[in-house]
Amino acid sequence: MRRVTSLVVSALAVVAPVATRAQPSGADGPEGAIDRKLAVWRFDALGIEPELVARLETLFRMELDRLDKQAMPSRRDIDRAITGDARECTGEDRCLAAIGKRLGVDVILTGTVGQLGDNYVLTIKSVDVATAKALQKIQSDPLRGQPDDLIEGVRVAAYRLLAPDQLHGAIQVQTDLVGAEVVLDGKSLGKTPLPRNGVIGKLALGKHRLRVAAPDYEHPYEDEVDVRFQKVSPVVVRLVPSTQVVGTGRVQRVERQPFYTRTWFVVVAGAAAVGLGAAIGYRLGHVPTCHYDASGARGC
Repeated sequence: MRRVTSLVVSALAVVAPVATRAQPSGADGPEGAIDRKLAVWRFDALGIEPELVARLETLFRMELDRLDKQAMPSRRDIDRAITGDARECTGEDRCLAAIGKRLGVDVILTGTVGQLGDNYVLTIKSVDVATAKALQKIQSDPLRGQPDDLIEGVRVAAYRLLAPDQLHGAIQVQTDLVGAEVVLDGKSLGKTPLPRNGVIGKLALGKHRLRVAAPDYEHPYEDEVDVRFQKVSPVVVRLVPSTQVVGTGRVQRVERQPFYTRTWFVVVAGAAAVGLGAAIGYRLGHVPTCHYDASGARGC
C-alpha cells in the first residue's frame, strides 16, 4: 500500500498543471460549469490507509473547483464550521443536509474509498440541501495505482456526478490520403481530409470502431480506438496501394511483383546466358597454336 500512496503523491504533483492547461481541440473543458454552491463533507476509508483517502479527496476537490463557478469551502472552513455531534455524520441524507445548511451550500457531497484487490473503488453521492434528498450516487471503475489513471478516474467520477453531458473525448484521423471514406461506429463521417485537422470530437468514452477505406488501395484500415476523457486519441492511417488491370469492364486488383520475377525477364535473361556461353566456347575452340625451333624462329 505504500507504493500506491507514493503514486497518489506523484499524481497530486502533476494534477495542477493538468487542470489549468488549455484543452486540446475536440475535447471538452468545463464550459458548462455548475452554478450551484458545492461542498465536500469528507471521504471515508474502508480498509485503506487514511492518508491515501485524504489525497483522493484532495484530487476530487481540485476537480470540483474547476467545475463549479462558485468558490467551495475548504477543508479548514468545514472543520471550523462543523462541531459537536454533526462531526459524527457518516453519510445519511438528513445529517448531510444539516451540515450543508451550516455551510450555506446548495449541494453537499460525500464518499467512501474501498479496496478491491490491488485496486480501489470510489463511491460518491450528492445530497440536495434544501430537500435533504439524495440527488445521485455513483461508483467509479476500479482505479489502478498509476498517476494518469488515478487522475482520470477521479475526474471522470466528478463529471459523472455533476456534469455527465460533458463526459467526452475525441479521435484525430491522421493521414495523407485524399478522398478516403471515414466510417465511425458504422456511420460515414465524410472523406479525407476531414475538417478541424481530422479531429472527431464529443465522442462517448470507451471503444469506438474506426474504418478508413480508399479506392485503389489493397485493404481498408479497421480497428477499435479507445476514447478517453478530455483527450484526443490520434490514429495514423496508412494504406497499401494496389495496381489496376482493366479487363472485361471491371477493375481487378492484382499484387505487384518485382520485374525480375516476370516471365519475359526470365526468358530474355536465359537467352542472353546461352548466347554468351556459345561465344565463349567458340573463342576457346579457335585459339592459335605457335611452335618455336632451336634457333627461336616461330611458326603459327
